[in-house]
Amino acid sequence: MATKTPETTEIRGDTAGMKIKWDDSSMKSSYANVCNVTSTREEVVMLFGMNQAWNRGQTEVKIQLTDRIVISPYAAKRMSLLLANVVKEYENRFGTLNIDAAMGGGTGGEPNK
Repeated sequence: MATKTPETTEIRGDTAGMKIKWDDSSMKSSYANVCNVTSTREEVVMLFGMNQAWNRGQTEVKIQLTDRIVISPYAAKRMSLLLANVVKEYENRFGTLNIDAAMGGGTGGEPNK
């Protein structure tokens, strides 16, 4: 799913009038259905990958890790606010996401209406 990001964004606050130009010439896209996050005092590490378990009765689940993103705790806090807003907008449009059902073995792909 491709999303169009504005080429230039104006920032308000201490950097009033500053414009950011998004350069996506080196960007790559990946899909992940698994994410794990750990942290230290100086950094937050996010691991992304694919769950390779296709059968319910499996005794071992293989997660193929594909990407590791390391950010500062400040960037992580800003990201958590952005994600919370995105999820809120999504649920307003498509219905509440029931993560309890997803944790119980469901795909989590279908929102509740």
